[in-house]
Amino acid sequence: MFVVNENDFEYRYKTYGPKYLMKGPRMNYALVAFQPGDDFQAHYHNVMEENFFILEGKIDIVVDGVVNTLTTGDFIHIEPGEEHYVNNAYDQPVKMVSTLAPYQEVDKVNVDNPEY
Repeated sequence: MFVVNENDFEYRYKTYGPKYLMKGPRMNYALVAFQPGDDFQAHYHNVMEENFFILEGKIDIVVDGVVNTLTTGDFIHIEPGEEHYVNNAYDQPVKMVSTLAPYQEVDKVNVDNPEY
């Protein structure tokens, strides 16, 4: 067992991206922030499934070419192999929870960002 506080961690890109509260041994758990105009490179995972739960704001998550506009309270599950792209095309910050499982040290394959 362990307890952490999100204030003890930083976002990957200073003001946005994932802030991992736990990495492994069986899953990753992160808070993710996106400021207006921020995006995250399109990619897929070979083994890990990924989930996002929107805590606040509005975000586009494009999965295999389908645009999903999600808002506070929405949840999306992404299977291994499904290409996904996250983009904050709106004028408000977004905060969401991300989980990835089963944990893999390296399991991300970048692809071209979709145009939509």
